[in-house]
Amino acid sequence: MTAARNRLTVFRADDRHLAQIVPLFDGYRLFYRQRSNRAGARRFLRERLHKSESVILLAMEGDSAVGFIQLYPTFDSVTMRRLWILNDLFVAPEARERGVAKLLMERARQLAVATKAKGLILETAVDNLAAQKLYEQLGWRRDTAFHRYYLDV
Repeated sequence: MTAARNRLTVFRADDRHLAQIVPLFDGYRLFYRQRSNRAGARRFLRERLHKSESVILLAMEGDSAVGFIQLYPTFDSVTMRRLWILNDLFVAPEARERGVAKLLMERARQLAVATKAKGLILETAVDNLAAQKLYEQLGWRRDTAFHRYYLDV
C-alpha cells in the first residue's frame, strides 16, 4: 500500500456517505448487543441527516470507512449556550489502536469550538474501560456533581 492510501481523514458526512456509515453504525449497535439491522440503520441515519438532527463525522483511511462519531445538539439553559452530545463513537475492529478514535474526538472538539458551544458531553458503559481511558487521556472529566436518571416510556 502507498502512504497516500493509508492517510486518515475525517470529514462531516452527509446522506451521500450512508453506504459507508451504515456498516459502521451497525457494528456500533452490535457492540451494544443489538441485532443487526442495516435497513433500519439506513433509515435512522438518513432521517437524522435530512432533519439536521445530528452531525456525523466519518473517518476514512484511503477508500475505507474506519470510524465515525455522531453528535446531537442540545443546549444548557443555565449558561444559555449550545452543548453537543457525543452519542456514538465507533472504530472498526481492524482499525483500532491507530489513532482513529483520538482523531474523531479531536474533530468533535473542533466542531464544538467552531459552533461556540459550551462543551461536549458523553456517557459510556461502566465496563467500557478502553473508551474511558481514551476520554481521560484527552482531558475529559468524569461528572461527580450530578446523578443521571432515566425514565423508560
